[in-house]
Amino acid sequence: MRLLAIETSCDETAAAVLDNGTLLSNIVYSQLKLHQPFGGVVPEIASRAHLQTVIPTIQKALAEAGIQKDDVEAIAVTFGPGLVGSLLVGLNVAKAMAYALNIPLIGVNHLEGHIFANRLDHPDLEPPAMVLLVSGGHTILLLLEDWGRYRVLGQTIDDAAGEAFDKVAKMLTLGYPGGPIIDKLAREGNPEFYRFPRAWLDDKSYNFSFSGLKTAVLNYLKSQKKEFIREHLTDICASFQAAVTDVLLEKTVRAANEFEVSKIALTGGVARNSYIRAQFEKRANQEGLQLFVPSPAYCTDNAAMIGAAGQFYLEAGQHADFSLDAVPNLGLNTRPA
Repeated sequence: MRLLAIETSCDETAAAVLDNGTLLSNIVYSQLKLHQPFGGVVPEIASRAHLQTVIPTIQKALAEAGIQKDDVEAIAVTFGPGLVGSLLVGLNVAKAMAYALNIPLIGVNHLEGHIFANRLDHPDLEPPAMVLLVSGGHTILLLLEDWGRYRVLGQTIDDAAGEAFDKVAKMLTLGYPGGPIIDKLAREGNPEFYRFPRAWLDDKSYNFSFSGLKTAVLNYLKSQKKEFIREHLTDICASFQAAVTDVLLEKTVRAANEFEVSKIALTGGVARNSYIRAQFEKRANQEGLQLFVPSPAYCTDNAAMIGAAGQFYLEAGQHADFSLDAVPNLGLNTRPA
């Protein structure tokens, strides 16, 4: 079954082709340069860029896979969560193609796509597993009870981890997106240079909070001279990054032990961070846990992960009809009717 997947939830236009679960192509058009001057994603610019690039992106994915559009036997598309204008571009193209070709349409939850990203590199990953989904818009700790069945244990009550990276980078005038820049600078810094606060909330909570850390960094920077900040920029980045990582790591490992699962999985854009990956690997080895992390290309938004989730629901016989609509605030466990 040749499946075309389309992802346009935010600022990447992506298309991928899978054949019975085997990835044949994965094309991503990034809008990064369009949004950099504004220090973040501008929804109107994002949706207009999707309109211009979605068809060429699909055509390139089909060409790289060596097939024609008439060879496509099913279409999977993100219907939420995300920016409503961006979602509607991909969704309407997918619905039009599914109608014209008379093939199944599968609506995919973007968050669920991130969870399925690990199956692209680790087809041997079997539930149960503790999954940390950490990105610019979400920080969610969940128990993967089975594919398609998730128990959310905790999530951010304010800023997502990726959002905190971007905001701290803005304080330091480093540019956008801030996560990769801080990651690169922090490699040359000392994570123990300054101890920023860790928000543990309470002993039993698996929720996260990063707004206090963000404020602590701001107050610290205000208390220092510009020359000091320039001299210790890498150390400040490393110290902030360590504060984020400690909380993510400790809560994930504690949950794995409490629920007696031997596997932990990272996913989402922030899972590309080299320090976070290294610290999770080190701790997993110490605790005797198996760690699963997608390749960096599958951490950020892409259509391959949407295709992996779509393939699962296609095999389960769960299709959507043409009333499928964009749902900007879609919850993790929400499936299309």
